[in-house]
Amino acid sequence: MIGVDIVKNSRIERAIARFGSKFLSRIYTQRELDYCFSQKNHIPCLAARWACKEAVLKAFYIEFGILLRFKEIEVLGNSGLPAKVIVHRREAEEILKEYEVLVSLSHEEDYSVAVALIRKIRKSD
Repeated sequence: MIGVDIVKNSRIERAIARFGSKFLSRIYTQRELDYCFSQKNHIPCLAARWACKEAVLKAFYIEFGILLRFKEIEVLGNSGLPAKVIVHRREAEEILKEYEVLVSLSHEEDYSVAVALIRKIRKSD
């Protein structure tokens, strides 16, 4: 199953300006915040993670009928390497023993986008 999302970076910037740490702590894990705030411009990093969480949420709900919360989806990244998703929910952790979540994130000046793919793990013989 595939999920996709796009977000205008200024939308995330406005949410931070309006709600501050309440918004950040409701949406992002501490590791996500630490990573994004270590970047030269933290807004596109946070926006890309927002889009990724939305994409994972959509794909997960369509595939398994489970509605995840934003903070249950953790998007870990390392500059230049593919992002990795960890789902922090017991029933999801059981499912993800047989499935994997692959994601791709991208951002530019005005927008951030993410695609999530959930697929069954192939067993090697």
